[in-house]
Amino acid sequence: MDMADKTDGLQVWRGLKAPSLADFEGLAAEAYARLPDTFRGLCEGLIIRVEDFPTEDVLETMGLESEFDLLGLFQGVGIPFQTPSNPQQFPNLIWLYRRPILDYWAEHDETLTDIITHVLIHEIGHHFGLSDDDIDAIEAAAD
Repeated sequence: MDMADKTDGLQVWRGLKAPSLADFEGLAAEAYARLPDTFRGLCEGLIIRVEDFPTEDVLETMGLESEFDLLGLFQGVGIPFQTPSNPQQFPNLIWLYRRPILDYWAEHDETLTDIITHVLIHEIGHHFGLSDDDIDAIEAAAD
């Protein structure tokens, strides 16, 4: 590759900016829309939010050292743990954290869309009542 080819390739990146919160919301919505209908049907009422970082309370509760240590979070009561005698007071929420996801993306050879989809599916797994170990086992079996 000669220098002109390298310069042309760099021109593509010069005008690009990191995806905004709104861009991330769009990417998350697209990822969610690509999930199977039966999967999405079990997510009725689930709210997906995008923020730059987790809150200080979340970091403290989870014992995390850095705001970059968490890509996503499920907050709520998983489907198997919901009962008619103990109704939910708040909707189930999934948080996607833009800056930690961008940081992860910069250090790995995956597309941003694939990472967002992975984090989204992982957090939906918690909505279904799955533990991190359960989700890891499913992913390992799928590979």
